[in-house]
Amino acid sequence: MKLDSIHIDIEKTERRKTVSIFIERNGSVKVLAPITASDDKIEAAVKAKEYQIFQKLAKWKELNQGKVKREFVNGQSFLYLGRNYRLQLTENQDVPLKISGGFFHLDKKYLPKAEKVFKDFYRAKGLHKIEERLKLIEEKFQTKPTTIKVLELQNRWASWTPKNGLNFHWKCIMAPVSVLDYIIIHEMVHLKHPNHSPEFWNELDKKMPNYREHEDWLKRNGVKMSL
Repeated sequence: MKLDSIHIDIEKTERRKTVSIFIERNGSVKVLAPITASDDKIEAAVKAKEYQIFQKLAKWKELNQGKVKREFVNGQSFLYLGRNYRLQLTENQDVPLKISGGFFHLDKKYLPKAEKVFKDFYRAKGLHKIEERLKLIEEKFQTKPTTIKVLELQNRWASWTPKNGLNFHWKCIMAPVSVLDYIIIHEMVHLKHPNHSPEFWNELDKKMPNYREHEDWLKRNGVKMSL
């Protein structure tokens, strides 16, 4: 489907009751609709929100001006738990990558595959931190996650599965702990309310009354959470 020159991806699912429109982190537009929704109904919903779509795309372009292109050189900063750590290239250290003394230390011999080394580091640290935070958070919820995974999730910070598993993007570990808690709680609420319905937002507000400030942090800083 197209809106002027904008391509729109449409996904129908049994879990949805209403048509929702999202601007993904890469600037693409996606529509989630009930499996029973006709093409005419979806097109009408998109047309009704045409102004909001272009407004959000303009905001996305503005925010993406702050995108950081990182290089694996001495002095380059990398995010970890909301803090910037500068890179120091080393030799003959015991692991490919570690944080010590306020710096990221990368062994020079791993430079050819530095991006993979960083992603592996973020995945391992992310899983440990998420499991640690989840132990403090899950007592607020009746439904517990069956699995926790840290993956490459394209344009999602996190997602849930029909079998109550939770998946998190490795980039989540770049955010401050309070924002990471928000991402976890957001997905935990989805275990009870699959859609972004009024009931979902009411429940999220009960579990984390200041969730909006963390949501805003992600909107403003998410583009910087990259390699």
